[in-house]
Amino acid sequence: MTDDQVDEIVEVLNSERFCDQAPAQVWATLLDEGRYLASVSTMYRILRSKHQVRERRRQARHPAHIKPELVADGPNQVWSWDITKLAGPHKWTWFHLYVILDVWSRYAVGWLVAPRESDRLARDLIDACATAENIEPKQLTLHADRGSSMTSRTVAQLLADLGVTRSHSRPHVSNDNPFSEAQFKTLKNTPQFPARFTSLAHARAFTDAFFAHYNHHHRHSGIGHTPATVHAGHHHAIRDHRQAVLDHAYATDPHRFRRPPIAPQVPDITWINPPEPNLSQTA
Repeated sequence: MTDDQVDEIVEVLNSERFCDQAPAQVWATLLDEGRYLASVSTMYRILRSKHQVRERRRQARHPAHIKPELVADGPNQVWSWDITKLAGPHKWTWFHLYVILDVWSRYAVGWLVAPRESDRLARDLIDACATAENIEPKQLTLHADRGSSMTSRTVAQLLADLGVTRSHSRPHVSNDNPFSEAQFKTLKNTPQFPARFTSLAHARAFTDAFFAHYNHHHRHSGIGHTPATVHAGHHHAIRDHRQAVLDHAYATDPHRFRRPPIAPQVPDITWINPPEPNLSQTA
């Protein structure tokens, strides 16, 4: 073939009309139009010589999912929410438990049990929690995984209306939502947690009792206080009282201690995925 013929074939294959099509498709289309440029094998040979043998169709370009890095130094700054299944009375029957958790205080801000997963139910729960906690625009970030309800347009529109920032876990990375995962583990490892719930009413009564205890009586290992105490800001006074008790015990019987005991404090900040240290700065 002449150079002009080769250039013509390359020009046609790379044209806006045919750039997304395989040579076999181009060959067939041109034949239907009464035009012959070259055989399919010749088209491939020419493309190889030009280093253009590749997937010719436009490929979907998905942006890299950035690791969420969220920090809170007080209540109602970062919430985490998720949905888990509760076994119903019969095989293959499930109830769905929605829970919204404050990341800093571990306080269960709201929950509901429903017979199905629904973006509208999720929207209503988020809206009710935001109202109850007096959430102001740009105050809160709401973090979740990438389930259908979490990424739904219904929920996204509500968050936009409320001025709440959305955050999502990376696909298939459960560690990006650790607080909700840990809370569900605590729930399901409770000794009273049944293998199956006999009814929706049973599931609702159990979870209501569980979260009442979890919020107001359970001393959370990560904060050393009940979530409700930390959420309301009462933990400072409680910590001072604990320190006074420890000081008295040390003054009364110091030989029982290696050093003066110190009551632990609630961490100043809580992270979802703290940033990696900059090795160039730490070296």
